[in-house]
Amino acid sequence: MTTDVLPPDAPAPMVDSPPRVLPTASEIEEAMALPLTTRFILDEAISGVQQAFLDAHGFILFGGVATPEEVALILREVDQVQDALIAEQKTIVNGIPLCIGEDGEGGPFIQRFAFTSLYSEKISSFVHDSRFLPIRGLIGERTRVGEGERDGVVFNRNMTVEGSAYTRLGWHTDGLRDLFMLHPTWPWLRPPGPMLNVGIHFDHIKAEDGGLRLIPGSHTQGFLSMLFRKPYFLSHGIDRNEIAVETEPGDLTVHDGRMWHRVERSPWTGRRSLRRTMYVPYLLDAYQPKSEDSGTPFYHRLSAPLNRFTRAG
Repeated sequence: MTTDVLPPDAPAPMVDSPPRVLPTASEIEEAMALPLTTRFILDEAISGVQQAFLDAHGFILFGGVATPEEVALILREVDQVQDALIAEQKTIVNGIPLCIGEDGEGGPFIQRFAFTSLYSEKISSFVHDSRFLPIRGLIGERTRVGEGERDGVVFNRNMTVEGSAYTRLGWHTDGLRDLFMLHPTWPWLRPPGPMLNVGIHFDHIKAEDGGLRLIPGSHTQGFLSMLFRKPYFLSHGIDRNEIAVETEPGDLTVHDGRMWHRVERSPWTGRRSLRRTMYVPYLLDAYQPKSEDSGTPFYHRLSAPLNRFTRAG
């Protein structure tokens, strides 16, 4: 495998998705009566109840969207991508730094990959699969896979070992990042619109294992609350309104990036602490490709020292 990979010369084609459903009053009532831990089934279209649940709480979980065989295949592909990147001593891909720690035995271990699908035809094929059309419809009626844009397909591997570079992530919203992407000089001119993060999960994670924490409903907060409710990335404390997102391998989650969320460190160490997730960008805005000549965005230059500061805290 070669790591000499650049973004496509042209964007992925825009694909038609099922239109957003408008929930009825009874569907909204039914959604609000469901527990926050509800596991939905992904079908050929998003139901009114599912849409109402996402609208109200800012997140939704679909169980078993990827098969066990696909989970195993993607994990093998990621291992191969790591081997190739490390062999060529890559530390940055298309302007985005790789987060590289250690594997517990002193060897290098990439804990955050950027543009992962550009190095794997099998991962690229997976993220383009038609089963995700209803999910893409939550974002817009015509979307493309942003494999060569923003950070591309991101693969995260949180693990707690000596030398780890990525064991947890402090409270934040993705709204601040997108403000700088939209307005690099005057980011406060316009609050961000809806932004949905689509994640595939690869491990059995319960609340006691650490993992993703969300504050349901916080995606509807005001602009000042989005900026100042918590110190970005420095705050790791438990919020009385947070919930833990518990997952099984192959689950898919959608959460609104404007909501407050964090990643809790696992209390375990070694392999038991490993939590692997893949985030796929389905985009509808203007095509903005990255290349090996692209600079490192401000939010990555800011997050690197913060990660070092909070790594052992």
